[in-house]
Amino acid sequence: MSAGRPPNLLLIVADQLGAGWLPPYGHPVVRAPTVTALARAGVVFENAYCPSPLCAPSRAALLTGRLPSRTGVFDNAAELRASLPTIAHHLRAAGYATCLAGKMHFVGPDQLHGFEERLTTDIYPADLGWTPDWRRPVGERLPWYHTMESVLSPGVCSASMQLDYDDEVAFRAVRRIFDFAREGTGDPFLLVVSFSNPHDPWEVRARHWQLYDRNAIDAPAVPPIPLSEADPHSRRLRRMIGIDEAGLTDEQVRIARHGYYAAISYVDERIGDLLAALHDTGLDDDTTVVFTADHGEMLGERGLWYKMSFFEPSARVPLIVTAPGRIAPGRKAEAVSLLDLAPTLLELAGSGPADEELTGEMDGVSLRPLLDGRDAGRPAPVVGEYLAEGVPSPALMIRRGSHKFVSCEGDPDQLYDLSSDPRELVNLAERPAHAELRSEFRAEVADRWDTAELARRVLRSQRERRLVAEALGAGRSTKWDFQPYVDASAQYVRDRDDLYGLQRRARLDARRR
Repeated sequence: MSAGRPPNLLLIVADQLGAGWLPPYGHPVVRAPTVTALARAGVVFENAYCPSPLCAPSRAALLTGRLPSRTGVFDNAAELRASLPTIAHHLRAAGYATCLAGKMHFVGPDQLHGFEERLTTDIYPADLGWTPDWRRPVGERLPWYHTMESVLSPGVCSASMQLDYDDEVAFRAVRRIFDFAREGTGDPFLLVVSFSNPHDPWEVRARHWQLYDRNAIDAPAVPPIPLSEADPHSRRLRRMIGIDEAGLTDEQVRIARHGYYAAISYVDERIGDLLAALHDTGLDDDTTVVFTADHGEMLGERGLWYKMSFFEPSARVPLIVTAPGRIAPGRKAEAVSLLDLAPTLLELAGSGPADEELTGEMDGVSLRPLLDGRDAGRPAPVVGEYLAEGVPSPALMIRRGSHKFVSCEGDPDQLYDLSSDPRELVNLAERPAHAELRSEFRAEVADRWDTAELARRVLRSQRERRLVAEALGAGRSTKWDFQPYVDASAQYVRDRDDLYGLQRRARLDARRR
């Protein structure tokens, strides 16, 4: 790295990828050589959690360092206000070029949120149509709810919506990496590349499907919990998605897991494209690479699918930070949060945040001391919120030490000791020996959250958004979806160009491997 120059930052985000499904986290079947190599070269956080097990709330929290209850992004149809600073705003103000490629699930007219440029549109809508309604019974399914179709119909294809999208994201991002190298401005960049895979539907190309022997696909470690014994939230999710109605066979579960594993291998290959471009341009020496995901995937564990739960497969995500020569490889067992990414990236940038008072309001903390080996632990517990479809009131999670506590008004408390019970099969909340610990967690929930007021805010937001969505659906509609613009008049060879000078400027010799 040039002396005194802040590092480039490449943040790679996968969608619906639980940490436990990756080789660096111990999975014996999945093939992800690129992520495995990143893990060997970097710091692996073994217990990183999403702030909310749903896409838009988690991504907004990642970018701002603030919980969903503070961003107002309660669900997948809630708007991140344009005046709320993100890491892109902070780093742009500090002199970084800021660029986004791929999915970020921004809702509303602002589709940039501090990014100077955005290379692709989003794969999901920017409008308010996916607004939940807590007043409806769970069994009254809205048209956009998850169903079991993705579980029942994975398979091999030559093309699909998600393959089209992620292929484009990788292509545009690789081209931008080459352009950063060609421009040679000397300014550092933040490039966020966000893929849709391995989010369902699991439709993949033959070469990725054929990486796996069907007989080697493992069954869920925790079989379906009998409905009468499942916790209330799991029962709600099963009813909302129609899991029990599907009547899955063991073979159908195996095929679905096969599809998910193949989708991981596909996105691992796309991540390889990005890292190859960094190497070929020589930018890898100056670039810190961070790999993570917005939330996990239950994948049949406990009989559950998709996310929306605080169980480990849904809430625990990969987090790997790689900066050869600057950060020593290693593994960290401390529980951390995606909320920590914003302050961490700002500190890694080295140029200081744009406003220290604003960054001090973040719910996350910088992981730089852990990365540098200077600190033995995170100074606060990891917390999470789920405020979307499938609950009647806020669902709240605290991970402190080896214990995880989940609270939702009207549901029995859940308390697990992950050191002795990593599968979360023994709820300690009702055991007399743990009554004092449960009381401590309940007091902490009451201290951290005004759950009644938060519920009122969520319900009010839902009512407002449903009214606005209905109104905007009438008459002439103006779309909020991002429209990428390419000025073809400035591409390739044009009338007034010096042909050979243009060709020389566009040529970027590959680094010898």
